[in-house]
Amino acid sequence: MFDRNKKTALVTGASSGMGKEIAKRLIKDGFQVYVAARQTEKMEDLAALGARPLRMDISKDSDIGAAVTGILAEVDGVDVLVNNAGFGLYGPVEDIGIDEARYQFEVNVFGPARLTQLLLPAMRRKKAGTIVNITSMGGKIYTLLGAWYHATKHALEGWSDSLRLELAPFGIKVVVVEPGLIETGFGDVVADGLLKRSGASVYAKVAQTVAKATKASYGHGLGSHPRVIANVVSAAVRSGRPRTRYAAGKYAKMMIGVRKWFGDRMFDRLILSQMK
Repeated sequence: MFDRNKKTALVTGASSGMGKEIAKRLIKDGFQVYVAARQTEKMEDLAALGARPLRMDISKDSDIGAAVTGILAEVDGVDVLVNNAGFGLYGPVEDIGIDEARYQFEVNVFGPARLTQLLLPAMRRKKAGTIVNITSMGGKIYTLLGAWYHATKHALEGWSDSLRLELAPFGIKVVVVEPGLIETGFGDVVADGLLKRSGASVYAKVAQTVAKATKASYGHGLGSHPRVIANVVSAAVRSGRPRTRYAAGKYAKMMIGVRKWFGDRMFDRLILSQMK
């Protein structure tokens, strides 16, 4: 059983990549950690470290409610919530069905929002807590064929900013972390889905080009290790006054800066130049 008097964290999307590394780091920092994902068997290594695995499909309200009910019954809430679960849906807007687009929002925006809603009352009662929302440098920039993915990440950025203001009077902190190119399975998921959806459509040529470039960017040691993001989350959680957002990992600060300072047209040319 977890101890009601000990600092507790919940990390979603903890079966791999950044979520797994964040959970490991928070355990090392002394937190008792709940870890959530659809496949609990992929979190057995975290369980061996002392974490409590929870089966949760972040797109299903019943899963979210059941997980929160269990947490509230055992420890009366969490001190740290890391909304990390998410995925990337890439493809031409014309080729992606609205149901697919809705699912992208369910996973990347509405699921984390619902989980946050259910855990907030306990944080308010304690007048303390930290909510860390893992967005992406994609919440500040855009890429070719990433319309729906970027829409969710931009939405999560704005949602987080407004949430930070409304929770400040209750002593609850809201932090955004914007990862850059991180060595995870993101590239294969994006590329495979893109080719399956649009590899033979009127957008086939550009879809194949983007898929090739995406696969070449991930899994070849070109990006940062997920541990980089875990360290940023750890620093933010331990800080008495964390920054409102942290851009971290390869290319994050650079790409956000280029878009900010050089404008859309220049950024358009930069993105398109990488697709040749």
